[in-house]
Amino acid sequence: MTSPTGVAAQHDDYVDFCKGIQRLSTIDLLRYKRGQMERRIRTFAERRGAAELPGYLQILRSQPEELEQFLDRVTINVSELWRNPEQWQLLERQIVPDLAQAGRIRALSAGCSYGAEAFTVAATCLTAAPRAKTTIAGVDIDRRMVERARQARFSASDARGAPREALDRWFTPRDDGGWDARPELRAICRFDVGDLLELRPREQAYDLVLCRNTVIYFTDDVRDDVHARLATALRPGGYLIVGATERVSDPAARGLELTRPFTYRKL
Repeated sequence: MTSPTGVAAQHDDYVDFCKGIQRLSTIDLLRYKRGQMERRIRTFAERRGAAELPGYLQILRSQPEELEQFLDRVTINVSELWRNPEQWQLLERQIVPDLAQAGRIRALSAGCSYGAEAFTVAATCLTAAPRAKTTIAGVDIDRRMVERARQARFSASDARGAPREALDRWFTPRDDGGWDARPELRAICRFDVGDLLELRPREQAYDLVLCRNTVIYFTDDVRDDVHARLATALRPGGYLIVGATERVSDPAARGLELTRPFTYRKL
């Protein structure tokens, strides 16, 4: 293919690959930061024996099992119970008691992966505000992770950083060293498939929204759009919690104020 000047146009196999993946899975990889995502994809493809992306795309089209493993790699399902302990201490001691004054806590775990964050929110709310009517919604683009979250089962590795007292109170130990969420937690958690890049929650639908360690993979424009939509979903006085290394760009423009590190309150 040539340009109007007669110079051969450069072909971008990464863009073609991402478009192919979107047709296969609906996941739009072009909305993620290219540098780190492209390195991740090319390295994974090479490890699977494909030197070039066009060839690997053909493999993914013909082998559903390989596509499953690829999606598990690129959707970055990294989580654990009580991940980033300092955030959970703040939630339990200050934020949840503040929200509970209204008599209810409606929380959203955006990009919930396999449910570790959502069940930690549930345990934290029931500990700090047992009389509040609490509901936790978890949303993730990966259908497999949503199904896993609904099972409410966690490995020993998932619980490695969790406070033992909290585990004993809210989870049941298994013979393999893992933990199952108790019925009290399961009763207030629900999980649905949804694309964070397209999710449009109802205005003022939540008192608490957690979106941690997810938008760091998106382009700046996409990240800002996600934060704006999540801010709209908060009622006045509600909180948006982001990852410990993340920030909301121009929070005032989104009706938010920074109250503590990684913590924003809706004005």
